[in-house]
Order: sequence, then structure tokens, then C-alpha cells
Amino acid sequence: MYARRAPRSASTAVSLSRHHGTRRTISHTAVKRYPTNVPSLHQNQDAGEVADSAVRVKPEHAVISTFDLFSIGVGPSSSHTVGPMRAGKIFITDLQELGLLDRVSTQRLIRLVVSPSTTRTLCRHHTPQAILLGLEGSDPETIDCGTIPSRYEAILTNKSLHLGGDRRIHFDMDRDMLWRWDKVLKTHPNGMRFSCFDGNGDLLATNEYFSVGGGFVVNDKTKVDENLFYKGVDKRVVHGARLHQTHQAGQGDAIHPSKDDDPGHPPYPFDSGNSLLAITRKHNMTIAQIVHDNERYFGLSEQDIHDKLMRIWAVMDDCIRTGVSTTERTLPGRLKLRRRAPILYRRLMRGFYPGIGIPATHLIGPNSSTSSGAVDAPEDMRPSQDAEDRSVSMPSGGRSRAAVVTGSFDHTVLPMPPRRTNISAVDFLSCYAIAVNEVNAAGGRIVTSPTNGAAGVIPAVLKYIVEFVSDDPERSIKTFLLTAGAVGMLFKRGSTISAAEGGCQAEVGVACSMASAGFAACMGASPETVLQAAEIGIEHNLGLTCDPIDGLVQVPCIVRDVFASVKAITAAQLSMASDGVYRVTLDEAIEAMRLTAADMSVKYKETSLSGLATTVKIPLTVPAC
Repeated sequence: MYARRAPRSASTAVSLSRHHGTRRTISHTAVKRYPTNVPSLHQNQDAGEVADSAVRVKPEHAVISTFDLFSIGVGPSSSHTVGPMRAGKIFITDLQELGLLDRVSTQRLIRLVVSPSTTRTLCRHHTPQAILLGLEGSDPETIDCGTIPSRYEAILTNKSLHLGGDRRIHFDMDRDMLWRWDKVLKTHPNGMRFSCFDGNGDLLATNEYFSVGGGFVVNDKTKVDENLFYKGVDKRVVHGARLHQTHQAGQGDAIHPSKDDDPGHPPYPFDSGNSLLAITRKHNMTIAQIVHDNERYFGLSEQDIHDKLMRIWAVMDDCIRTGVSTTERTLPGRLKLRRRAPILYRRLMRGFYPGIGIPATHLIGPNSSTSSGAVDAPEDMRPSQDAEDRSVSMPSGGRSRAAVVTGSFDHTVLPMPPRRTNISAVDFLSCYAIAVNEVNAAGGRIVTSPTNGAAGVIPAVLKYIVEFVSDDPERSIKTFLLTAGAVGMLFKRGSTISAAEGGCQAEVGVACSMASAGFAACMGASPETVLQAAEIGIEHNLGLTCDPIDGLVQVPCIVRDVFASVKAITAAQLSMASDGVYRVTLDEAIEAMRLTAADMSVKYKETSLSGLATTVKIPLTVPAC
């Protein structure tokens, strides 16, 4: 963060840089290897500065915490909701640590958001709400989702903002929050610049933040520390290994801790699929075991890792439960999209059993009582007792009404009577994925996996495994999430998980690849087969564009997650059936995705400037915000 304390003459400002905790220096090797990662502290940070094209620099290895990749947040967007809220919280935390919060003027606090991608979808993705509530000290993981609309409305009505919960200032949305279409900050399309001033109008502090997908936030200072992947709002309480990365080990070598080791060394660093496979072969370990041991090096005990993984699954499972049991009929926004998860759920359950309670499942956690396993359909959609009695007494194959056949019977080609197939995997995956994405679209509690727009894929596939495949749910959950996390790390290092950079292939495509790997791992596949499943999952999502109608994370996002869930299981099944016979590696597919993203027009990168976003017309009488 760059803090500028105005001298008495107010004619010049001193630029200061600070970092939580002990200041670290960068090795000469790292500086030589990554010259573009070290910006000058005296570089002019003019507000109108336009981003220059630069060669993309990869971190030395791909290892980040699984719990940074899978994080609990709120909908509808990880880039435009979760990230901006975290950025606001980080800015306020830094002001408090610098002792500047009490000096902020009660009359003026300006935030300058400079990003075409963010600006075009800000209202639909609740970006203003996220920034302001972050500045008030709220965090995406703990905020009460039900209070967001009322708190935001109170800020606008009262023109008052409670910074960090400690200092109340006057805030005028039209004056103090500026949205720019014509300027692009460096580093990433989703950029924000926050600035605060004292009573004399002198600049106290300013910083730029970039929401790079998946809820991750970066800025110039963390670039100096060679880390593009932090989420912690108070870096003093984050283990040092999560704040920077170095990698001096040979391929397949484990790094064991010693008192002289830098805490940034994970025991099993990998930078590609090939290096990950080399580690699994050398140490006779699964991918999940490797990721688990790396988490241990991040300062977590085995119990911590277990509890965190179970917490992630509990939020995913509760999200599905919320989606299928809601009584709301439509999603927010001008599309007035009808919720489908409750209807699908009711039809599925009625088809399997008399009544609509779900079958007995393996439940995890403290609320694993028998009664908590049943999720009823919405009250207004439950069949009456008479209807249930009729369904029970109805003979097999009976019909409550005659089927309507479309077509002429006086024709050589006779019309086909309507019928339904019973493909349980597809039906349940569809219901689970739609449920999660509808909760996300409504601004509810979800897990970024790896992003909000793709948040339905991994929970849907994992839910199917837990309910219909696994005989040891806890082991399956840990294996699935840790394996999927490793694949997500490879994509984050080698390409992107941000739709603003790579289109929908970077979100739904990556989620499909991660779920494919997780499913194969839970089926006992070898590490090589697991990575091949991940390759199939992304290969057939290459080029997928992000063109949400009206900028909402609804169409085509929700159903796209359904297809990705089905693709994930299909990819895993194909890889296991191929018995090691393949031509394209995961590393090659990740590089192909990176090149595809670079060649893709900005119109198809979350901007709603082409595709379905332009062919589907929204009534002009409906307000956008």
C-alpha cells in the first residue's frame, strides 16, 4: 500500500511503502529472473495512466493453499463481488494499521474504480454494495447475506459510511465513487483505486487493487513479494509460506523443513502437471496426499485441514439444500428468470419414492442426524395427501392424464409419443448444479470453486459421489477437494481462472477440469489417469466465451454449469477406460487455453458486448439497477 502523508506546505507528498509484519527482501536471483515484478516505488501513479502490454510472468511454482482456492463467499461474482469486498476490507485494515483512519476527512473519501470489465456489470454483480460493505469492515465469508440490501440502501439514503465500523464519514455515491469506462489500470481488467483525504483535502493514502478471479485480490506491493495469489486481509496472521514463493528443488524432490529454510518452501512444490506426476512417482504418493502435506507446511495441523475441508463441503451441501428448498419463484434481475431447482428436485424425489423426502445419505459433520438429511420441497409445491395416496395406489406405469401427441396420424412417418428417460446421474447432477448457481445468482452464501460463476460444478459432482458412489464419504470429500485443488493451482499459474482474462473457459472450463480430476481420484485412478481426466475436461471447453445476458450470472451461466458437471464425469470415465492411452497432456491443454484467452476478443470476456448478451433483447422499460 502506498501511503502519502502531506507535508505542511501541501505542495509535495512523500511516498511510503509498508507491509504487514517483518519486511522481506528479494534474492538477486529472483530479481534477475523476474525483472518486471519489481516496480519502482518512485514510479508515477497518475490516475489516467493506461495499462501497457507486458510479458506475463509466472510465479516460480504453482503451490498455493487449497483454502485460498476454495473460499467461502457471497454471490453473484467472485471477481466483481467477493474480490471488491475483500479489497475494501484490506484498504481499511491498512489504514487502521498505519494510524490514518482517524485522520480521514468526515466530508470526503474517494474511490476511483477504473475498469471497463467491472464497470459494465457493476450493478448486476453488486459491485458497489461489495466495495462499500468491505470499507465498513465486512468480509465475504462472515457477512450476513440477508443484511446486504438493507445496509446498502441505508448508506445511499443516509449518505453515511461507517469506515471499519469505527469512523463515520459523509458519503455521496455520485460524488465519491467514480466509474470509468475509458481508463484501464495495469495488471488486470478488473481494477480499483482507493484514495482517502484529510480535512484539508490532502491525500493521505492510495492503493490499487485488482480482482483477478476466484476472489483473489492483488496489488503492486504483493507483486514485489512474488505472490499474485493472496486473500488474507490481515497478512500478519497468515503463515509466511502463503505470502511469497520460491522454488529451488529439482523436479520430484521434496523440500523438508529446517531452521534455515525460508517458510515459503512447501515440501512438494510443482509447477506443471509433469512435475506433479514426477513427485507422485518418486514418493509413491497420490495427488491428494501431496497437496495435504503442502497444507501442513502452511502452518495447518491434520485436524485443521480436516476441519477446513469439512467446512467447505458443509457450505457446498447447505447451498444445494437452500437451492432446492427455497420458496422464491424468480431470480433477481430484469430477466425474471424462473427458479428450476425446486421443481426438478420435487420431480426427482417423487419419481424415486412415494412422497418427496430424499433417500438416506451419508451426512458429514455435527448436524448429521437422520432428520437433517431430508430436504422437503417448497410448501406451495408439495403434493396434497390425496395426491400422495393416489400416487401410491397407482399401478406401475399408470398415467394421471393422457399424453398429448404432436403430429398427424395420417402421414407415412407417424409421430412419436412423449416419453422420458431415467438417467439418474444426469438428473441429479443437473438439480445440484442448478441449485448452487441459483443461490449464487441471488447473492447467497457459496464456495468459490474456483469462481462464483462456476460454483455449481464441483459441489454437484462431489454431492453425487457422496450420495451414490462412496462408501467412505469423509475420505472421498478430502480426496476430491485436495485433488481438484491441485489442478486448479496448475490453471492459476499456467493460465487464468478469470473470465475477464479468458472468457468462460477460464471459469466453467477450469471447474470442469478440476471436477474431472476429483471424480477420477475418488474412483481410485492413478495420478496419470487423474491428470488425463483433467485434460479431457478442459480440452472440450476451450474457446468457451463469457457473454452473460444483461451482465447477470444467470443465462447461460446456470445451465452451463450443468453441462460442465456432466462433462466432468464423462471425462473421468473416458480417462479410466483409456488405460493410459492419450496424446494431449494437461500442460499442453493449459497452454492452449492461455493462448486461446490471449486471442479471444474482449467482447467475449465478461463484458456482455456480444453473443447472447446482444441477441437476447431485454425490455427497455425495466431498469438496469
